[in-house]
Amino acid sequence: MATATDTLSPAEAQASPSPEAVVVRFAGDSGDGMQLTGGQFTLSTALAGNDLATFPDFPAEIRAPQGTLFGVSAFQINFGSSEIDTAGDAPDVLIAMNPAALKTNVEALKPGGLIIADEGEFNQRNLDKAKYDANPLEDDSLGKWQLLKLNISQLTLDAVKPYGLGNKEALRCKNMWTLGLALWMFDRDRAPLVDWLKAKFAKSPVLADANIAALNAGHAYGETAELGAMGITQRHVVAAPAEPGLYRTVTGADAIALGLVAGAQLASLPMFYGGYPITPASAILHALARLKEFGVTTFQAEDEIAAVASALGASYAGSLGVTCSSGPGIALKTEAIGLAIMTELPLVIVNAQRGGPSTGLPTKTEQSDLYQAVYGRNGDAPVPVIASRSAADCFDCAIEAVRIATQYMTPVMLLTDGYLQNAAEPWKVPDLSSYEPFPVTFHDQAPAEGEKFLPYARDNKLSRPWVKPGTPGLLHRIGGIEKAQGTGNIDYSPRNHQAMTDTRRDKVLGIAVPDQEIALGEEGSDLVVVGWGSTYGPIHQAVRRARARGLSVSQLHIRHIWPLPANLGSLLKGYGKILVPEMNTGQLKTVLRDQYLVDAQPLNKVSGQPFTIAEIEAAIEGAIG
Repeated sequence: MATATDTLSPAEAQASPSPEAVVVRFAGDSGDGMQLTGGQFTLSTALAGNDLATFPDFPAEIRAPQGTLFGVSAFQINFGSSEIDTAGDAPDVLIAMNPAALKTNVEALKPGGLIIADEGEFNQRNLDKAKYDANPLEDDSLGKWQLLKLNISQLTLDAVKPYGLGNKEALRCKNMWTLGLALWMFDRDRAPLVDWLKAKFAKSPVLADANIAALNAGHAYGETAELGAMGITQRHVVAAPAEPGLYRTVTGADAIALGLVAGAQLASLPMFYGGYPITPASAILHALARLKEFGVTTFQAEDEIAAVASALGASYAGSLGVTCSSGPGIALKTEAIGLAIMTELPLVIVNAQRGGPSTGLPTKTEQSDLYQAVYGRNGDAPVPVIASRSAADCFDCAIEAVRIATQYMTPVMLLTDGYLQNAAEPWKVPDLSSYEPFPVTFHDQAPAEGEKFLPYARDNKLSRPWVKPGTPGLLHRIGGIEKAQGTGNIDYSPRNHQAMTDTRRDKVLGIAVPDQEIALGEEGSDLVVVGWGSTYGPIHQAVRRARARGLSVSQLHIRHIWPLPANLGSLLKGYGKILVPEMNTGQLKTVLRDQYLVDAQPLNKVSGQPFTIAEIEAAIEGAIG
């Protein structure tokens, strides 16, 4: 399935008004419920009809020491009345629930932006933990921003006092008080949140009522505290234009799970998912475990090797085998992936990349597993590789991975990353009848008398037949030792190994992938910015802004990393310069140089954070000169 394109001339770009958009970041201690608060604010924003993108950012520790700098959890949302492709560069509003949250996030805030701080948490103990020499709410260190300091802790205690909660339980409601204030600030409806709280705490009505009271109190504070005197007014962001249809908010993990199920349905196969918990891939296992009614079997194995081996065994038995991990787990799965290549069985492997090497940065994002995906196995072991560009795009990419795996009898790797896994955006639920089915046909006809079954015979795609074990008359060998052409018998001969290695390579290189489309711009501009994966959003917006200023720049975004689209080389050679932004040290850049002998120049970032639009804009200006 081809990536959608958006061609915009410089004149059109200059004629388009700037979209109205707001970036809000909630930040607090890991126990303050910032991810839940951000998630519910996202829900209210989606219901209001705004386009949006989110960026959850949280520590790797299960529970870092309270109040410390490395225990800060943040959730950023960018929402607006027009197309939103990223979670935003600099927040307009920062809600800081303690000193550590303020210190780690305030420098990202726009000059003149609004800080809402819970002054009840700015005591000496917490200031010391955040390494503040003086209280920043009381000196002039925050002078370039607007500051609204509220004792949110005390206001929450006052709001929930009638419900008889202990002090600790009562303070857990302060994220709802904060959410209520945010809902007032941006003219959001509280009713869906009230319904959600009632459902969440259905077995504990007192907790439901206390949280609802805190939510309402925060909203009422905004209405009655005359914040306008401080320059803080209610702001209504109108709904973004959208095609009619059914929409829902999805994360990348949600979309991959749904796409895998849809792909299995289009292939007319049951699905088996073998997984082992690892951040940020575990959410896919959680999502699939709730979809049993679609013929999905989920298995949490004892380790990564068992997870991929069980999935490969399921494929051998006639199911769609799927496994998922992050870089460290993919490394452990490598030998079994090689077995899938040698036996030529379909297998979908999802790699939700994170910062590495080794344990690295478990909750931060990176794109540093491209080499691992394309080259990272012993022997000549080619695997098709697909990369999704957004949370919603994960759905179509998962279907594409299933299509290639089942039609070409090969393992396929689908690359996402920590940002895509956790980020959310609106998604128009597609009509599955618009997708062309690709049903699997198992070989079940025994050979005629006197003839032999050839398990490694080839069709026009160089795929071998898929035979369920136990099918009468179709007994055959399978395993990791080199196969004889056609028969699949063990054959170590030099000529045979050369022929089988070439065949496995040619099968993958011959996979029909769509031609590369231009995501923004036209052929032959002075500069083309080439990306893959989650860099799509910031690249798209940076190129759009550069074109609005009259710069000759275009965007290509590659979905099929291996094999590459047939027309990509000729496209690249038509541009004056090539810039490749990546959240690694230059892996796609090296592949492009190797395959096409082009002078691709890198723009690299390995901080664990996504690119900002401004970073890519600056690189575009520098490249064009």
